[in-house]
Amino acid sequence: MPLFCPGAGQARRRAAVLLCLVSSSYLLSCSPTFNWRELRPQGTPLQVLMPCKPEHAVRSLPMAGAATELNMHSCDTGGLSFAVAWADLGDPARAQVALAEWPRATLAALHMDPAQADAPALAWDAQVRGAQQVRGLNAQGTGPQGRTVVVRAAYFSRGTQVYQAAVYGPAIPAEVSGTFFEAVQLP
Repeated sequence: MPLFCPGAGQARRRAAVLLCLVSSSYLLSCSPTFNWRELRPQGTPLQVLMPCKPEHAVRSLPMAGAATELNMHSCDTGGLSFAVAWADLGDPARAQVALAEWPRATLAALHMDPAQADAPALAWDAQVRGAQQVRGLNAQGTGPQGRTVVVRAAYFSRGTQVYQAAVYGPAIPAEVSGTFFEAVQLP
C-alpha cells in the first residue's frame, strides 16, 4: 500500500480548514466584547440579557403627567449602548399614556420630530413575552455630540409598570439586536 494517497492530504487540509472556521466562529460568538449575562431587576418581573455589566441608576422624571421614579440599568460595549428602564406608575391608565409619550421623548433626544413616533416607517414588530402592550421604534437621529445615532427600542407594559429596552449606536448589528431583544421577557 502506498504511503502517499493524493486525496488523503487534501481531505485532511479541508478538515483542518473547516475546523479553523468553526473554531473562529465559536470564538467570535463568545467574544469578551459581548459577554452576555442575565439581569432580573429587583422590584419587577423583567428578565433580560445584557452584553456587559450594567450600572444601575434611579431618576425622578415627569412621566404620564406626574413625577415618576425611573429605574435604569445600562452599559456600553462594542461601540453600542444597551439600556433597560422601568417605572411603576400606580395606574394602568397612566401606563397607556406613558407608552405613547416615551417613544416621542426618545425621538426628541435624537433631535427628531416627536410626532414621527407613530410613523409606520419607524415601527418594528417588537415581541415581549408576558407584556400586555408592546410597541417598537427603529430610528436614526443625531446624538448630543452631533454624530449619527441609531436606536432600536421596545416599549411595553404590564399592569401599572412600563418598560423600555433599547440599543443605541452608529449602527446596530442584527445578531446583537436579536440576542438582546429575544431575551426580553416578563414571565
